[in-house]
This record gives sequence, C-alpha cells and structure tokens, in this order.
Amino acid sequence: MPTYKFQYFDGRGRGEIIRYVFHAADKDFEDIRYDFPTWATIKESTPFGQIPVLTVDGKKLAQSGSIARYLAREFGLAGKTSWEQALIDQYMGLAGDLFKEVIKFYFEKDEGKKKELLKNLEDVLYPKFCGFFQNALEKNGGNYFVGSGLTLGDLAVIDIFDTPLHHSPKLMDAFPKLQAHRQRILALPNLATYVQKRKVTDI
Repeated sequence: MPTYKFQYFDGRGRGEIIRYVFHAADKDFEDIRYDFPTWATIKESTPFGQIPVLTVDGKKLAQSGSIARYLAREFGLAGKTSWEQALIDQYMGLAGDLFKEVIKFYFEKDEGKKKELLKNLEDVLYPKFCGFFQNALEKNGGNYFVGSGLTLGDLAVIDIFDTPLHHSPKLMDAFPKLQAHRQRILALPNLATYVQKRKVTDI
C-alpha cells in the first residue's frame, strides 16, 4: 500500500479538496499543516516553491488540481469513462472560476472595496454559480454531478462553497436541490466525521 504525506497550510484554501478526497475514500494519509513562519523554512524543499504538495512513497507531486485528480483516479472517484472525466474537469474548472472571485474578496485590504466585492458576490456571482451548479445537477438526475455515484466533481462543488457559506450562510436558500446535495454528501460517514472535527478557519 502506498504511503501518503500531504503538506499544506493550516486552513482550507486550495488544499481542502485533497483532504476531502482522502476522507471520502477512507484512505490514511499524513496531514501536515504549516503556519507561515514554518512554511518559510521548508519552501525550498518543494518542487515549485509552493504548496500543496503530495508525497507518495517518497515521490513529490505539486499543484492542487493535479493532486486531486491523481488521488481520485487511484481511489475510484475519477469517473468511469473519458467523458465522465471531462465532466469532472468541467466542474473543477467552474469551481476554480468562483474561487478566484472569493479570493479577491478575502484578500482585499480596503474596507470600502471589500464591502463592494461582498455585495457583488452575494447579489450577482453566488446566484449565478449556484444556478450553474444546480442546473447541472438536475440534468444528471439530482443526486450526483457525474455518473451515478460520488466523484471528484461532487467534492469540488462541496469544497468551493465552504468559504462562501462561512460569510454568506443563506446563499443556497434559493437553490434547494444544490443545498440538498451538499447536505447529503457531507453526511457521508467519513466526510461527516472529518468536517465535525476540523479546525474552523475563514478560508
């Protein structure tokens, strides 16, 4: 059996989807979390001077999307056909588009601009993306985003709304099927246990 070591900051950010894959698949891994001072001391040991990094039996892999897709393939969460894999990539890309907007809000220092960004998120972007995701879910039958079982596509959608729901808890109220999907996936035993115990962070 391979041994997995996962390195990331002590928060969710770009690393949480990888933790979701491990927990959803019920696979053991070493979850190494850094604060910023400690990260500075190990930065040069990473492939590209950034994290997350996954080490598998001594071999290192960087880039969050690459890591998540690799693990999904290893654990049977990557789709059953090349078309399903493409759909998963599609939803990961859409989630990435939303993540970029959320990051702009979180790292904005000017309070006035920050309020404007939040208003745009809540009034325009969250409804837009929730609509995209709910429509896609409905077209696939309402239970999963791809195929007939849990995939990385579902985990990508769960992950992307973690931070928005932290500051805008009602954003899914007008999208009941998307909300029900989230509740159902996060109720899976291994995911539920992890989410209940994890450290609460803003992002």
